Amino acid sequence: MKKILLATTLCGLALPVAAETRIGVTMTSLDNPHLTILLNGLKAGAAAQQDVTLVVEDAQLDVARQLNQVQNFVANGVDAIIVNAVDGDSTAAITRTATDAGIPLIYVNHPPAELDHGMPDGTAYVGSAERDAGRFEAEAVCEALGGRGRAVILMGPLENRAALVRTQTVEELFATDTCQIEVVEKQTANWNRVQAQDLMASWLTAGVEFDAVVSNNDEMAIGAAQALKAGGASMDKVLIAGIDATSDGLAAMAAGDLDLTVFQNTTVQGEIAVRTAVTAARDEPIEKEFWVPFERVSPENMADYVH
Repeated sequence: MKKILLATTLCGLALPVAAETRIGVTMTSLDNPHLTILLNGLKAGAAAQQDVTLVVEDAQLDVARQLNQVQNFVANGVDAIIVNAVDGDSTAAITRTATDAGIPLIYVNHPPAELDHGMPDGTAYVGSAERDAGRFEAEAVCEALGGRGRAVILMGPLENRAALVRTQTVEELFATDTCQIEVVEKQTANWNRVQAQDLMASWLTAGVEFDAVVSNNDEMAIGAAQALKAGGASMDKVLIAGIDATSDGLAAMAAGDLDLTVFQNTTVQGEIAVRTAVTAARDEPIEKEFWVPFERVSPENMADYVH
């Protein structure tokens, strides 16, 4: 998998544009704190350019709505389109709509199905390798538990490729010779704090026993921690792991509610996506894949990630 150095990427794509460039942006959901960070990165990327306007739409977790938004972008003659895909396995129609119209299409953060076979001409993907997120999380949990224990997994939406890859990677590492962690429960809470809190409460009521909570993102990890505290559980006896290192996640870590997370530089993803869209809109060549590294975060180094 091709790795792109961030400094090189940002410098190489930070080119001014002489005329206004209109970029249509459709987001999975603006209710998700992690995606709010992504949107802020997109806005920062636009602000760093000359005469770039973002037209932002919220797909509200609806695949059909997102496709309709892309169709409207095409009809309105935008210069490029950025998509934070609701469902990575349902992106074919979006890709076809944009490429048939000759409009550059940049997927960001949520990988499209097309990535498995190579991005088509006129399209690109900007994100982070989800297997690395799952690997970093699983390795940290294994180290903390001494390679033995029981865990529950909180998943993102089942149609989301990032959630599936993170979960699959965790399960694979939990089944190795050096890490025998039994997964006793695994359910989706849709990236949502409240849903995770309710799910964890039901597991506690059912008497499920576990040593670790392994969450596909920080929001669900925080919800699990809230349910554990509300249920009177000792936070010292349960390891809680998340992914994304959001501001809320880092605050939970500072409070002792989150033991580890994995930083995803979503801000930089957004900045690169805009720069790539602007470059493509100028009919200049672009890389088809940009990979922003994940990084492990613990209480020992969390100060490096607090902004």
